[in-house]
Amino acid sequence: MLLFYLFLLLTSCSLSAQETQHKNDSLSFSFPLTPLPRSPRASPSFYSSFISQTKKASTLKSSSFSSSPYNYGSGFKYSMILLVSLPIGTPPQTQQMILDTGSQLSWIQCHKKVPRKPPPSSVFDPSLSSSFSVLPCNHPLCKPRIPDFTLPTSCDQNRLCHYSYFYADGTLAEGNLVREKITFSRSQSTPPLILGCAEESSDAKGILGMNLGRLSFASQAKLTKFSYCVPTRQVRPGFTPTGSFYLGENPNSGGFRYINLLTFSQSQRMPNLDPLAYTVAMQGIRIGNQKLNIPISAFRPDPSGAGQTMIDSGSEFTYLVDEAYNKVREEVVRLVGPRLKKGYVYGGVSDMCFNGNAIEIGRLIGNMVFEFDKGVEIVVEKERVLADVGGGVHCVGIGRSEMLGGAASNIIGNFHQQNIWVEFDLANRRVGFGKADCSRSV
Repeated sequence: MLLFYLFLLLTSCSLSAQETQHKNDSLSFSFPLTPLPRSPRASPSFYSSFISQTKKASTLKSSSFSSSPYNYGSGFKYSMILLVSLPIGTPPQTQQMILDTGSQLSWIQCHKKVPRKPPPSSVFDPSLSSSFSVLPCNHPLCKPRIPDFTLPTSCDQNRLCHYSYFYADGTLAEGNLVREKITFSRSQSTPPLILGCAEESSDAKGILGMNLGRLSFASQAKLTKFSYCVPTRQVRPGFTPTGSFYLGENPNSGGFRYINLLTFSQSQRMPNLDPLAYTVAMQGIRIGNQKLNIPISAFRPDPSGAGQTMIDSGSEFTYLVDEAYNKVREEVVRLVGPRLKKGYVYGGVSDMCFNGNAIEIGRLIGNMVFEFDKGVEIVVEKERVLADVGGGVHCVGIGRSEMLGGAASNIIGNFHQQNIWVEFDLANRRVGFGKADCSRSV
C-alpha cells in the first residue's frame, strides 16, 4: 500500500516563449518537465489545511482584480500530488512546487548553502538572485493578528522574520519570509512577492499556495484566473502522464461550465470555517443510477463552520463528513460488500478497499457523480472509481474527513479531478469545469 511521489527535474536550461492568441493577446510560457521517483509514503497526501495552535477564523478582504498582467502555461506530472516548476529569482532558478489551492503561503527550498550541482538544483540559492531580499522582524507581516494570515512568526537570532508551517499530513516547513520575483522571461516577471524560504522542511519540494488569502501567490500576483488539467493515472512502464497548468487565460475555456463560489461575510465567520478556501455548493452524490440519501445540509457549513465543501488540488483523496461518507460506504457495501478487504483501513481514513480485479469491481460499483448547483457535475467513470494504493489493494478514493484531525469538511481532492479542466475565475468568483483528455491538453 505504498504511494509514490514524483518530483520534477528540468531537462533543459533554455526557456522558450511562444506568443499565443489569448483574449488579451498576451504571452504564454511553457517549460519541459521530467519525472523522477521519490521515497514512498504510507497514507494519502494532504498538503492543505494548515494547522496551527493559533489558527482562528480569518478575515477575508475583497480583492480588486484587474486584467492579469501575464499568461503562463506549464505542464505538470504527478503521482498523488500536482507538481509545477516555476522560474524564481533574477536570473531565474527553476523550483519544484506542489500546486495547492487549499493553503496560502508559497515557499521554496532554501537550505544552507550547498555545493552547486549542475543545473537544475532543487534548492534555491539566494546569493545568485539580484531580486532576493529578506523580511526583518519589524516588518508588519511579522506582527501578530495579520488579517487573512494566521502564520506563526517570530524573530530569529539574526533579527529576521521566521515562520513555522504545519500541514494536515504532518509536513513541516520553516524558515524566513522573503521577497522574490517569478521571472517568466526577460521582459515579463511579477513584482517581488512574499514567499517562505524554507531552511528546514520534511519534503524536498516547495508549495505554491493558491487560496483566496491576500498573501497567496494568486492574490499577490493579481491573477484574474488560473486553471489546471489533471491527467489520469495511467500506469505504463517508462511513462508518466503530463497535465497542464495556466496562469491567466486558458485557450480551452470555451466549453467550461461554472459554479459560483460561496462567500461568507464577517458575521458568518465561525471557528471551524476556512473563509479562504474555494467553497462550492455541492448538492449530492450518485453512484451508478442511485442518488444517495444525503441531505444537502451535509455539504454546507454547520453552526460551528464545519462541513463546507472545497475544491482542493493539494489533497489527493476526496474527504467527506461522516453523514455523507457513511451513505457512500453503505451503497458500496450493497453493491460489492463481499469483496471488501475485511478489517482494512487505508491511511487511517478509508475502509472501502479491495483485493482482486479493480476493473471488475469498478464495473460493479458504476460511475460516481458529484452534483453541484446549476446542474454542473463531476463524473468519475467506473474505470477510475478505485485508486491503486499498492500491494494489490485498490480503494475507493474517498476518506473520512473526521480522521484528518481537524474540523470535518468535504474536500474534493485531485483524484476526483482527473481528466477535467478546473478553472478558478477569481475576478468573477466562480469555478469552471471542462471535460478533457488532460494528457493531451496544452
